[in-house]
Amino acid sequence: MGIKDMADKAKDALKGHGDKADNVVEEAGDRVDEKTGGKYEGHVDKGQQAAKDAIEKNLGT
Repeated sequence: MGIKDMADKAKDALKGHGDKADNVVEEAGDRVDEKTGGKYEGHVDKGQQAAKDAIEKNLGT
């Protein structure tokens, strides 16, 4: 199984669950901020937004 196959499986698994994926991204970022004392908050926020944009682009949420 190649990378493309794995990406396709992930997309199939997330179809119809984009809102849940967004929540997971938000919670993960909040957890990182908590563990780092907010030291990397700007970077984490940027990463969260990039992940949410990718979810929306690929799943149409």
